[in-house]
Amino acid sequence: MRTTNIQLRAHISERSAQLRHVAAELKTELFGIDGIIDRVIDTIRAWYVLPDIINRPVIVNLWGLTGTGKTQLIRSLSKKLGFYDRLIEVQMDGYSNGGGTSIGSMLSDSAIAEGTPGILVLDEFQRYRTIDRDGRERKVEHYMDVWGLLSDGKLPPNISFLGDMERRLAEAAYRDEHKRVGMTSDADEEDVVVGLFARTPRNHHSKFALPPYQAQEFKATLKLKESIMEIMTWSPQDLHSRLVDFMQDPHAWETDYSKLLIFVCGNLDEMYADAASRVEDCDTDADVFHAMTRKLSLIDVKRALSERFKPEQIARLGNNHVVYPSLNRSTYQKLIAVAVHGYLQEIEASSGLRFEVTDAVREQIYANSVFPTQGTRPVFSSVHSLMSAPLVNFTLWALEQGAGPGEELTIDVDPDAGLLISRWGHRIHTVPVTFEISRLRQRPDPDMRAVLAVHEAGHGLIYALLFKQPPLEIRINMATFSGGYNSFKELKVKTRGNLLDAVCVALSGRAAEEMVYGMESLSSGSESDLKLATNQMAAFIRHATFGERISHVDVSTEAGENINTDVASNNAEIEAGLQKQYKRAQGLLAENRAIYLRMVNELINKGQLEPQQIRDWLGLSESKVPKDALEPFDAKLREFERRHSQRLTSV
Repeated sequence: MRTTNIQLRAHISERSAQLRHVAAELKTELFGIDGIIDRVIDTIRAWYVLPDIINRPVIVNLWGLTGTGKTQLIRSLSKKLGFYDRLIEVQMDGYSNGGGTSIGSMLSDSAIAEGTPGILVLDEFQRYRTIDRDGRERKVEHYMDVWGLLSDGKLPPNISFLGDMERRLAEAAYRDEHKRVGMTSDADEEDVVVGLFARTPRNHHSKFALPPYQAQEFKATLKLKESIMEIMTWSPQDLHSRLVDFMQDPHAWETDYSKLLIFVCGNLDEMYADAASRVEDCDTDADVFHAMTRKLSLIDVKRALSERFKPEQIARLGNNHVVYPSLNRSTYQKLIAVAVHGYLQEIEASSGLRFEVTDAVREQIYANSVFPTQGTRPVFSSVHSLMSAPLVNFTLWALEQGAGPGEELTIDVDPDAGLLISRWGHRIHTVPVTFEISRLRQRPDPDMRAVLAVHEAGHGLIYALLFKQPPLEIRINMATFSGGYNSFKELKVKTRGNLLDAVCVALSGRAAEEMVYGMESLSSGSESDLKLATNQMAAFIRHATFGERISHVDVSTEAGENINTDVASNNAEIEAGLQKQYKRAQGLLAENRAIYLRMVNELINKGQLEPQQIRDWLGLSESKVPKDALEPFDAKLREFERRHSQRLTSV
């Protein structure tokens, strides 16, 4: 017993050390997902270290936007753990695996033996939806055995196939008996014996009794070791004998894949709000999307799954849901640096020349390749197009100039001219490149830049003053559309004052334009702001009931709705509220005109404003802990308790 315990401890120690080593290697290969790697490693620890204690599949759900490294993580992990030969990837759209309809058949044809560990990947799982967009049940005919695998890893035999096989074996025996005694059977009168035993008078001398696809299903269902070719030659009597043996052994019926590690992967658009659909957005900072998606939780996953699957199906996925946030700025920068370095190493290996790339080049690659919701693929594509051909061009030029192995050259960029510039000593060579997104972001018209800066600085300043924090972003150099924008942090709890502040912020772009240009030169750029502010003030009065009435006011759409439908009577109150907040915005802008003008000029010169600049100018502190509510509710509660205690004491 002592020897066994020592061996067990040694085995656990060795396997645990291997997992730690694998985790460390993965973190050097896959950037920005260290926490996800740690969580996956922790989840599979028992499965890898002590598979004998596993009696149902270990399920790991990986959800994330495209290009965040879900599949890459699984493949790399499988290789490092020695399971790449026992890895099966199934595209759950049903059209990526040769038209097969059963995951069980794929498993039976794989190197994963029954009752042994293996890795199954159910990719693009969101496409396997069983509920349509209207909430109705959707008919799904492929991979229906997936739910059994996710439940306990046990697959029942194909009962209909067994019954059909038994009937056809009986037909074959009946036909052969009639032939033996020289009689004609009903089966002989058919052109072909339907689907099985094609030894009819037409091809009586064929050595095959089964077609390949049925031999394969017979092999899989009865868990036979013989080859498909051999099974095809078996006589009906041989087939019947095997069938009877199988059906008389109930323990053999179930196929046991309970020791599988199952990765369920996909992208739940419903969970990522509008982020997943913003494929064209190359302007919003990657850190903004990262902060937004990092907040997603198990609850968000379950809610999104309920749009696509039945409750009992969601339950079979378990609770181990790992959510990938979108990649942040530093991760993209690291990816670009590594990708560029790879090209430089290849050139050095082939030519002996050593190229150094300036930070400005990497910055331009970032500016022209990163679409935050699209992940790594556009980045790698852009690095290739911006580096591969120019590097070949620079290498050829340098060799023609007499550069030899070990010589160092630099590559810089002139983004305005659209040129990459290589320098070797005093020699210079340029190659034209296309910085498409940078070109789209240019605002050469000074009048256009001025009106955008005046408008967006107004929004940004008033937001910072009222919410005591800078906007997440302020930009006027947009490629996605021709305007500018501010991005604000969403609050989960908003007070009456917060709601009025939001109306004031929405109106402050127009107020800024009026302050600078006057009423007659107001632009049409405030149309969406005015619509937003009106909506906010109407909701403030009618829905939040922060106006003169306490009843919920709205239009009735269904019978039996008990609401106040006197909508029109609120219109004057809404207009008065908007006018008050507009004047408030004008007053705040006038009081802070100097800082406002600094913000305007910074936008004109650089196209964007960094949050830290605004903090410095306004003396705002940065909260170390993210706040879901700005109001000090806890402090006010304690103050109320203190006053209550004093009142009791005085009594």
